[in-house]
Amino acid sequence: MSDMTAFPTMPTIPSDRPWLDAYERYGIDATIDMPDDETSLLEVFERNFRRYGQKTAYLCMGASITFKQLDLYSRQIASYLQSLGLDKGDKVGVMMPNILQYPIVMLGIIRAGMVLVNVNPLYTSRELSHQLHDSGAKALFIVENFAKTYQDAEDKGQVEHVIVCKIGDMLGSVKGRVVNLVARHIKKMIPAYNLPNSTSFKQALGAVSASKYKRPDLSLDDVALLQYTGGTTGVAKGAMLSHGNLVANMLQISVLINSAFEDDINSDDVILTALPLYHVFSFMVCGMYGMYQGFTGLLIPNPRDLDGLIKEMDKYKPSFIPAVNTLFNGLVHKDSFAKLDFSNLKAAIGGGMSVLPSVAKEWHKITGLPIVEGYGLSETSPVVAFNPMTIAEFTGKIGIPASSTDIVLIDEEENEVAIGERGEICVKGPQVMIGYQNRPDETANTFTKTGYLKTGDIGIMDEKGFIKIVDRKKDMIIVSGFNVYPNEIEEAMSEHSGIVECGAIGIPSDERGEDPKLFVVKKGDVTEEELLDFGKKQLTGYKRPRHIQFVDELPKSNVGKILRKELRKMEGLE
Repeated sequence: MSDMTAFPTMPTIPSDRPWLDAYERYGIDATIDMPDDETSLLEVFERNFRRYGQKTAYLCMGASITFKQLDLYSRQIASYLQSLGLDKGDKVGVMMPNILQYPIVMLGIIRAGMVLVNVNPLYTSRELSHQLHDSGAKALFIVENFAKTYQDAEDKGQVEHVIVCKIGDMLGSVKGRVVNLVARHIKKMIPAYNLPNSTSFKQALGAVSASKYKRPDLSLDDVALLQYTGGTTGVAKGAMLSHGNLVANMLQISVLINSAFEDDINSDDVILTALPLYHVFSFMVCGMYGMYQGFTGLLIPNPRDLDGLIKEMDKYKPSFIPAVNTLFNGLVHKDSFAKLDFSNLKAAIGGGMSVLPSVAKEWHKITGLPIVEGYGLSETSPVVAFNPMTIAEFTGKIGIPASSTDIVLIDEEENEVAIGERGEICVKGPQVMIGYQNRPDETANTFTKTGYLKTGDIGIMDEKGFIKIVDRKKDMIIVSGFNVYPNEIEEAMSEHSGIVECGAIGIPSDERGEDPKLFVVKKGDVTEEELLDFGKKQLTGYKRPRHIQFVDELPKSNVGKILRKELRKMEGLE
């Protein structure tokens, strides 16, 4: 890791890189201009608040907040956190869907000089225990729908302060009460819980005056976000993303968008925020970049409700639609979606998982615009590569490297492969993480000797610098844009007394891209249904096995390692 010094790592990009001509052809700046090292995201946020003041920052369920309100509320949350005695650099978890409280809390944590820890609200108690323990979070903001999960978590780590939000807290007094009443008593969405020492979000918001806020000294080197990921292998670990990493990626996305829409982009644009903000793609593109441009973020708490989502799209007519293949696919199969007015739509941006050509074709036919696909990882804030926004049709490729980003494709000995040959995609740029929290050895193993992050994806670069992913080096399964690691499924499912051993792989799914399938050597008369139910208790929705196959034995190597490649062959996938 010779080149992994303090941020920023602005790579020197050799003049013969093939994508440099593509930058020129598409009017994309080859580099970004980073601010001074002694600045941080605080300067970006404060600029946004001054510039966009009375403009609507976020909409959700018919309610809205302006940038000015966002400034005030987030300072109140920052003051509250500081009043608890938490210090600069302390970790604070946020476990909530896309509701108005999320951007308020996210900004409040970062403005307090603390580190945001995004937590999937659908986690099981077991998964939450791991993340709380590993992150060292000292406080947690949680929506009451999931408070029972926290209550049942065996290991609560260092959490001393729990702030419980109700869905309707920011929707106005009348509507908020109605929404909370419906959620609790009619839809029965809130399991009974008992957290005696918790604080309500409304109490936290009003507890300390915004005038008591102490602006911390931060630099681009300071960590802003712990984004949990399986990384390129194994159990979930926290990618440490600095203020500099996030600022760089925001500027890289801005360069891309401005290359196509500089004269046609304005702060009246609405960005659909249906992907959950705890997912790094949505966090950066919809959250960070959206606020930077002064867009209005249309928050969708439950994107699975496609009819409700389409109604919101009809009402607010978004200009930008970032989504994963699963969501694009769901929309194009709804008749009501095809009837929408797409005259406001400037771009549909695909990420998180591969967009299927059949879905892209249907999308283009209905909306008149192609899906522009990009590529990234939690470890890279996340955007690494993208297609130019002015492409005429879907390319089936992940595009060219982002500005100020160098990409090499390497073989097993870390030698660069020739154009047109397969190699592991490796990245160097200012958006690349500092490393994994608490895991120096894994961090070191994730980088090449020359300081490039190894992605675990195998690609081919063409003579114009466009990259196509052709394989995954690891056994990772991608379900609706979320990374799922077979060993995590196997570990969780092996706790069932009826499983002697098991092996997990991903199998194709029209709906989700891939579904986890578990091959099981069983003990006794355990049934498929019993194991599927057990999976629901052990793992969050997208990770749990959807298919079980009982086998007499699992294929193994000489040293006893389960050969997932052979399981894929049994499934007819290799």
